Amino acid sequence: MAKVTVLGGGGWAIALAKVLYKNNNDVTIWSFLQSEVDALNKERENKISLPGIKIPDEIQITNDMEEAVKDSEMIVMAVASSFVRSTAKSLKGIVKEGQIIVDVAKGIEDKTFFTMTEIIEEELPECEAVVLSGPSHAEEVGREVPTVVVIGAKKQETAMKVQSLFANKYFRPYISPDRKSIELGGSLKNVIALAAGIIDGLGFGDNTEAALITRGIKEITNLGTKMGGHSRTFNGLSGIGDLIVTCNSKHSRNRRAGVLIGKGYTLKEAVDEVKMVVEGAVSAKAALALAKKYEVDMPIVEAVNEVLFHDKSAEEAMWELMEREHTNEFMDLEWDETIQ
Repeated sequence: MAKVTVLGGGGWAIALAKVLYKNNNDVTIWSFLQSEVDALNKERENKISLPGIKIPDEIQITNDMEEAVKDSEMIVMAVASSFVRSTAKSLKGIVKEGQIIVDVAKGIEDKTFFTMTEIIEEELPECEAVVLSGPSHAEEVGREVPTVVVIGAKKQETAMKVQSLFANKYFRPYISPDRKSIELGGSLKNVIALAAGIIDGLGFGDNTEAALITRGIKEITNLGTKMGGHSRTFNGLSGIGDLIVTCNSKHSRNRRAGVLIGKGYTLKEAVDEVKMVVEGAVSAKAALALAKKYEVDMPIVEAVNEVLFHDKSAEEAMWELMEREHTNEFMDLEWDETIQ
């Protein structure tokens, strides 16, 4: 049995805490909000983020950060991406040298364009920052639906340790050294999921959505490889796998927000309606800035930014994508001019 700590009281935090508890670990959940701690201790359930999934009585829930992480073998960072830096700051002077911190938030920090593990490493250089990502909605993990994810770490030994703590009958983690690509795939797919929702909200069909997903993973891969990632990772669980589930699932808050925007809601109205963090809205700006920095053509990302932040109508942006200059699907494929 290992002591593990999950930072965050939302649906994903609870679903993963349950996975770890099922594996006979000593699990503690920490939340910044005392009101949330009180509600979770009373109800043993997050009735907003993960209704119907009970938190086992043996899992401790506290607002005391030092108490939560003391002697913890692994810390899971399950707060929203916008709170990863502040939460990491709160761990300063508390965590030990070599502490494993597993980030499960998906996003790119505005202005710095850091991934979540890069933020953790900057604030806590003594720690080993790891990412866990893939096609995994909390609503299904909480119900023990078979789920497969990937763990990215700098050291194989660390990745295998995290894998052993999470792996069970219904939760299967693979490991990979390509941490950067895993994080980029998990972040950028939220932008494409917003676009998929917009398409649905506009009343377009399966043809359109299939094209969007296919060209979306192409944009993500082009940027990711330019930033030093590996194309195979984007064809894996944290790339095409996560993109498929986020673009198609009823559980996807990014897709739900996109549907509302396609129907004419503003971004703020859509976020208020979804009542959850819409990570794709933050990642959209970062993705566009990175595309310009690395000189990568990302027309879908550009279109999403125009709709979200520059008052372009969703329908106009859609038709502009269709009417772009015609070109080859894969520019590196050569024609055989000897064929008559």
